[in-house]
Amino acid sequence: MHSLNIGIVGGGIGGLAAANALQQAGHVVTVYEQSRQYLRVGADINLTPNAVRALDGLGASIAQAVRASAARPTHRISRTWDTGEETSRLPMGDEAERRYGAPQLTIHRADLLAALAEGFSAGRVLFGKRLAAIEPGPGAALQLRFADDSRSAPLDVLVGADGIHSAVRAALFGEHGGAAAPRFTGLVAFRAVVPTERLRQLPDIGAFTKWWGPSSHSQIVTFPLNQGRDTFVFATTAQDSWHEESWTTEGDVQELRRCYADFYPDAQALLAACDSVLKTALYERDPLPDWSVGAATLLGDACHPMMPFMAQGAGSAIEDAVVLSRHLQGVAPAEVAQALQAYQQDRQERASRIQLGSRGNEWLKAGGNADWVYGYDAWAVPLAAHG
Repeated sequence: MHSLNIGIVGGGIGGLAAANALQQAGHVVTVYEQSRQYLRVGADINLTPNAVRALDGLGASIAQAVRASAARPTHRISRTWDTGEETSRLPMGDEAERRYGAPQLTIHRADLLAALAEGFSAGRVLFGKRLAAIEPGPGAALQLRFADDSRSAPLDVLVGADGIHSAVRAALFGEHGGAAAPRFTGLVAFRAVVPTERLRQLPDIGAFTKWWGPSSHSQIVTFPLNQGRDTFVFATTAQDSWHEESWTTEGDVQELRRCYADFYPDAQALLAACDSVLKTALYERDPLPDWSVGAATLLGDACHPMMPFMAQGAGSAIEDAVVLSRHLQGVAPAEVAQALQAYQQDRQERASRIQLGSRGNEWLKAGGNADWVYGYDAWAVPLAAHG
């Protein structure tokens, strides 16, 4: 049984999921996070059954903490923008648990981060560490140099979990990792949170509901949060005049309502209840040809950033973390490069398929089988051989 010294750059959902999984596999793990502290910012997250099952394998305390703050949607429903007609209704809740081994849960990003941080060793997340360079260490090890001129201990494995603008990816493969530069989609997204008490007159308010607009550019998605006390609203529309990609930029709630003024009355009632809104531009990225080189690899948004339309961004990062930990179980330092190539082999096809499917935005529009997404078990899927 070998214990590797592993450094993870990025303390978001993918990074902390990997930290827990790799620590559980017996390794010494340190997370280097560029922010000074965790703040309650970011989007609300839809954890479909494949993601929840992966989280459950990280330990009972994490599973319990996630369920303590999350909501549990009853169904996944598609409705038509102008008539309100249902085009699909997929039972979730207890039925998803029977079918897939885990329910769908919807949760604020900060609550999921808190659950993952609680499960990881205290003091092993180092804040204020902005990566400046990856340097050779003693022997075959790597060493990280940070903007404050401090350095990491020598690392047997480096994991880049530092998001869509990954510094690790840029250092290993160039800014865009060998793929084309990000392209603005011409879409903007609005996000808002509404107390559910204001929406009690609407049907299926405890479900995940997607209102499909007149084109693939236009939709409204809602789901419960905070054990159902709040409702999250996410909406997209075509707009070439807005290019800000930040998820924390204030928008105009009146503009939000104008964009969907022709939608069915139930959908308009959701937007009428919004007091404030955030607005961001959506960019698309192509799948990367490579994730791993030597003793370094990528996971999550660093290697497969996704449009939000299949709700698999966080789930795919958590799946990466689990499969990576399984490939590094019992591996000696000399075997790391082969293990990381096998991890890439096992994860790249699925992640790229979801990435491209999310871009197409037809997922479950008129029903269909969700099993290939929701039925995936990162803890049990067969692994490629090393070498």
